[in-house]
Amino acid sequence: MNPFRTILILVAAFLAVFGEATLPVLHHWLGAQVDLLPVLMVYAALTADIATVSLLAVLGGLWFDALSANPLGISILPLFAVGFLISFRRDLILRELAFAQFVLGTTASAIVPVLSILLLLTAGKQPLLGWGSIWQWLVMTAGGAAATPFVFALFNWCDRSLGYQPRIEPGFRPDREIRRGRI
Repeated sequence: MNPFRTILILVAAFLAVFGEATLPVLHHWLGAQVDLLPVLMVYAALTADIATVSLLAVLGGLWFDALSANPLGISILPLFAVGFLISFRRDLILRELAFAQFVLGTTASAIVPVLSILLLLTAGKQPLLGWGSIWQWLVMTAGGAAATPFVFALFNWCDRSLGYQPRIEPGFRPDREIRRGRI
């Protein structure tokens, strides 16, 4: 477990949720807000352990629900379900390819809102659904898909710049003297 990566993911989740709530620029332009938590869940599921995925699902879901009209805790299960399924099969996923990141970001950004609505309906709540909901779902899906490769690139840069890089030692020291001939 890499604590630096876990802390970086949780800080990014907090900033993403806070930014979505306080900076409604995309909401004014497109009529929908792009949710970055599924994108961060894809990154966490592919690069971190299940403890980080669980922390991101719980804390990110609570932060998101606290700043939205959702009942507190309703976003935890959809985020964890997506993260667990990706984490369960991450050995089979080509995580370095931008196309694979794009497809996983599209899938996660499409599934999390649908699962959240299903949980709301199951709990007896009455979410506002209409034809505009389809537009919002499409914008959220497309925005999450476009953001996923950028999130991977940003976290890889942060990991290279700020994280611990093991030093690779060659098999011999370059300053040693090699004696040839008879002793």
